[in-house]
Amino acid sequence: MKRVDAIKRISEQLEDELVICNIGFPSRELYAVKDSPTHFYMLGSMGMASSIGLGLALAQERKVVALDGDGSLLMNLGSLVTIYNQDPENFILILLDNECYGSTGSQCTYASTVNLSRIAEAVGFKNIFSFKGDLDLTEVLKAEGPVFVHAKVEPGNADVPVIDMEPEEIKERFMENLK
Repeated sequence: MKRVDAIKRISEQLEDELVICNIGFPSRELYAVKDSPTHFYMLGSMGMASSIGLGLALAQERKVVALDGDGSLLMNLGSLVTIYNQDPENFILILLDNECYGSTGSQCTYASTVNLSRIAEAVGFKNIFSFKGDLDLTEVLKAEGPVFVHAKVEPGNADVPVIDMEPEEIKERFMENLK
């Protein structure tokens, strides 16, 4: 499954959840398939989607879904330890693993040699889901968080336009939705 198709499938199953989306092409792809004021499109800060998602989950009661990439998660593996120890029941971390840094030139990551689900398990996550095909989030959305979802996707970026909002607009629109 291509990442953009996985993102489309995920967005079709979400209702009122808050979504923090990884930098670069994943944010552009989410914006192209389903824009929403409940989506925060990261335009910088590689490796921080999981940490921003955690902070948001701790600050309010709505369910938070962070869409992260393997390269970004590998850049901030410590976030898994913090997420586990903070234990937010309303947090889902979805790892879209294409084994490369898709937004910076598709350089290979170590995700092909390291099992990121097993790392989440070793940290202590109790609810871990793995997908290599259809992303049916029915059970994921019912599970008590923190939840770790490992979705293998094909390398490659969709041909989607850049997000036509300034960073401040993205932030203000998202914050307005939180009220």
